[in-house]
Amino acid sequence: MLRHAARRLASRAAAAPTARRALATAEVPAEAAEDSTFVEAWKKVAPNIEPPATPLSMMQPRPATPATLPTKLTVNFVLPYKSEIANKEVDMVIVPATTGQMGVLPGHVATIAELKPGVLSVHEGNDVTKYFVSSGFAFVHANSIADIVAVEAVPVDQIDSALVQKGLAEFTAKLGSASTDLEKAEAQIGVDVHSALNAALTG
Repeated sequence: MLRHAARRLASRAAAAPTARRALATAEVPAEAAEDSTFVEAWKKVAPNIEPPATPLSMMQPRPATPATLPTKLTVNFVLPYKSEIANKEVDMVIVPATTGQMGVLPGHVATIAELKPGVLSVHEGNDVTKYFVSSGFAFVHANSIADIVAVEAVPVDQIDSALVQKGLAEFTAKLGSASTDLEKAEAQIGVDVHSALNAALTG
């Protein structure tokens, strides 16, 4: 009985790489399809009423992947109240992801990255524009387009070093005197943001 179980496990293990390869090479439909199963079920229950739109029917076609590697990366950088960069072709962007600094070049694999307080740098030839971002997300698409959404951002050269030092000292003091979990959390956020601001100015 144990021999049969071992044989079954071995056969599954041998088949697993093939299954993984099949999943990795499977083609994803370029265009969204109608949820036919839902529509058919709806027509059986309410044939006189048009079926409602489903999430599947609202999905946009995925961007086409270019056959050759592009030379430029198209960047969109937006804040809740304005668009900082729109459809600008650059050589590279470096974003402060929660997993570490992430460089994005043309042809980068499709990725979604959460941003932490830090420096976003946009490289265009020899010109580098730096922004301090508080948080947000970076959406890198397979067609060499990067959409960066930040809650708050400011050019690094507009940051007042004296105010950063003052804020860091105040939040550090608040963290030391905090008595509730809420006060500790708020103070810790302040320390983290001001520490990142300080690093952006000194680094």
